[in-house]
Amino acid sequence: MAEKTRTPIGKIVGASLIGTTIEWYDFFLYGSAAALVFPALFFPKSDPLTGTLLAFLTYAVGFVARPLGALVFGHYGDRLGRKKLLVLSLLLMGGATFLIGCLPTHAAIGAAAPLLLTALRLVQGFALGGEWGGAVLIVSEHGDAGRRGFWASWPQAGAPGGNLLATAVLALLAAVQSDEAFTSWGWRVPFLLSGVLVLVGLWIRLSISESPVFQQAVAHAGPKKTMPIVDVFRHHWRDVLTAIGARFAENVSYYVITAFVLVYATEAVELEKGFVLNAVLIGSAVHFVSIPMWGALSDRLGRRPVYLLGAAGVGLWAFAFFPLIDTGNFAAITLAVTVGLILHGAMYGPQAAFFSELFATRMRYSGVSIGAQLASIVAGGLAPLIAVALLQSYGSALPVMLYVAGAAVLTLVTVFAAKETRGRDLATLGDAPRSPGTAGTAGTAAEPASRG
Repeated sequence: MAEKTRTPIGKIVGASLIGTTIEWYDFFLYGSAAALVFPALFFPKSDPLTGTLLAFLTYAVGFVARPLGALVFGHYGDRLGRKKLLVLSLLLMGGATFLIGCLPTHAAIGAAAPLLLTALRLVQGFALGGEWGGAVLIVSEHGDAGRRGFWASWPQAGAPGGNLLATAVLALLAAVQSDEAFTSWGWRVPFLLSGVLVLVGLWIRLSISESPVFQQAVAHAGPKKTMPIVDVFRHHWRDVLTAIGARFAENVSYYVITAFVLVYATEAVELEKGFVLNAVLIGSAVHFVSIPMWGALSDRLGRRPVYLLGAAGVGLWAFAFFPLIDTGNFAAITLAVTVGLILHGAMYGPQAAFFSELFATRMRYSGVSIGAQLASIVAGGLAPLIAVALLQSYGSALPVMLYVAGAAVLTLVTVFAAKETRGRDLATLGDAPRSPGTAGTAGTAAEPASRG
């Protein structure tokens, strides 16, 4: 039965933000640990950079599982609703993270340790693959079209929020513990803390209502004869490609700025890990604030102009980012990370509304999730791995700069070729009859409303 009460948009945004912050905390915690402690604990027979490469390989495995999570969660999210799947994703992510904190290391159980670590990373990736689409949709489908970019950007802020929380906990432990204590047992504390955070997130998410746009679509639609994912690739395949291309620079730049920077600064520049973590901490705080600002700007200027600015910005900033890290100066490193994340926010802020406005309601969870998570394999998942391999092969940051710039060019071309989506009505998107030959694009079904 459809829920009769509609939760205020502020509570919906709060529930999505807190939930995504917890899930991203879990996910990023692994990335930071992969850079700082996992090489020694789970891959001890390797040299430092090779051990880091192996640790990031298990990190990338989480991204491989994300499209599978997107497929499963998207299917049931389009059939059963957004809320139920959001609760399930939080339980899966939190449980896997808590168990990582309980894992014995290579010294205790040998090769079984990295295998168990990889299995739990797969569960994390599967959960996050389903989380992202549901979190942004339940906000997008509750809010009004005029401020959708702003409201939908708040779940996006959960990414830097989670990174901020994970980095803050790690930085605190690094400050109060010796390196030996942190490596011995201190690294487990933030993973075990996830269990408490998940209980808080569940309590909040269970209190919100289902998406009214989804409820309306279910009430007016007949029984579905095809799987939502089939309809996505039948009617929205161009929009899936748009989402993949748009995510490329956003994913690559983010993981280079926040994950690979820990490796580069500690291994190549030989800085203390706490020194770099503090810079990422400050940058993540500014990033958290900037994302809703970029989302609000996209409500005024459109999704494409803001997104294009961000893609061009990160591509150019890559050539200043690494020279600033090379200085070893805290202010310069903080500037490098902060500016990079602000420019990243120009893509990440409008992204939730932009992708939501591409797909029809009864296939929106599947479309948004699949488009975003397919990109995560080749972009976000491989970014730290490729960056470490380039550094190891060439002994220079220049190939990494060119790698980020190349990703930016791909995103610029993709978004420039896409149609503007600002102002589309999510309740009717895809409902209008299509003329022959227009099945590949959602834009023919519901063009943006004219706006002054």
